[in-house]
Amino acid sequence: MSKVEHAKGQHDQYRESVAGRADVEDTPELVSYYEELDRLKAGALWTVANKIEPWQPKSESEAVLWRYRDLREHVLRSIDLVTPEKAGRRVIYLNNPGRRDVAAAVGWLYSGLQVMHPGEAASAHAHSASALRFIMEGQGAYTIVDGHKMTLGANDFVLTPNGTWHEHGVGAEGTTCIWQDGLDIPLVNAMEAGFYVVHPDLRQAVTHPVNDSTAKWGGAALRPQMGDWNKNYSPLFKYEWAPTYEALVNYARVTDGSPFDGVLMHYTNPITGGHVMPTIGASMQLLRPGEHTKAHRHTGSFMYQVCKGSGYSVIGGKRFDWTERDIFCVPSWAFHEHVNLSSSEDACLFCFNDLPVMESLGFYREEALAENGGYQPVLA
Repeated sequence: MSKVEHAKGQHDQYRESVAGRADVEDTPELVSYYEELDRLKAGALWTVANKIEPWQPKSESEAVLWRYRDLREHVLRSIDLVTPEKAGRRVIYLNNPGRRDVAAAVGWLYSGLQVMHPGEAASAHAHSASALRFIMEGQGAYTIVDGHKMTLGANDFVLTPNGTWHEHGVGAEGTTCIWQDGLDIPLVNAMEAGFYVVHPDLRQAVTHPVNDSTAKWGGAALRPQMGDWNKNYSPLFKYEWAPTYEALVNYARVTDGSPFDGVLMHYTNPITGGHVMPTIGASMQLLRPGEHTKAHRHTGSFMYQVCKGSGYSVIGGKRFDWTERDIFCVPSWAFHEHVNLSSSEDACLFCFNDLPVMESLGFYREEALAENGGYQPVLA
């Protein structure tokens, strides 16, 4: 045995002994000792160390693909079963098999599909969770945030930050609308910091011109002279699809892009250049025709929605085929890669994530797949 092999063996043995109870035999005396500690609301660290201090992230979330064509009829059926007034919010939430105990779609992120008929409106409310809405289909949707009303079209997304009064609806002249809700409810609940309150008048007054946040803060690389803002979230509540896609196409002309993410751009706070909210970030990426990104993994949980095109992603060695409006998740520290199947059209993926939390706490870490040329073997 070489010195390197001997050292590795000693290191592995040390890891087993300090990380868990692999070398601690459950003698009758120890079992009695553990029972005595349990009665005192205490315990021996070596019995749980592997669970609470893993050598690397071990996500309880599973990689999941939610097909829009499968969910859509059930989302629409809820219209006939409950009203927004009775349900509070008419939403079908996405329930990750590994996170059912906290109703999370992945990690500490919640996601659901909300539907509204023309003329319907949910009551104004505020909560501790930060939220965003991404419009999937329909016309005439709107959101009001702290008196700012925004009209919304397909692939637009809007912020409803922590603590803001907000309400949603569809104008009488519109069509049935479906959008994805993204919130950090599981994180807020894990921190035991959740509050929810309904507006005393059930509706809030619109106190600003319609779409004023876009007119004021949405200018390309321009900041208004009279723009005063001191909140910790973006004043640009609405991010429209058309200028987003234009920016991606323009950027694609002058960059090779990331080998792992293609042409990736982050939605930002126009004041700070940082994430749109303190706990939830968002991005849009473009995959060129036929592009197959290399695999990497990182800390943080990511929810993807397909805005354009079709293709597949390999997550943890499993292939997930997706098309427009499908939703899928990537759990923390899972290797993943994306493929655009079209030879002539680009594909676009919207994503919301917990990157702001990972980065602000110093937990973000990223690693490329070194084997097999950077591509995962697809498991049967």
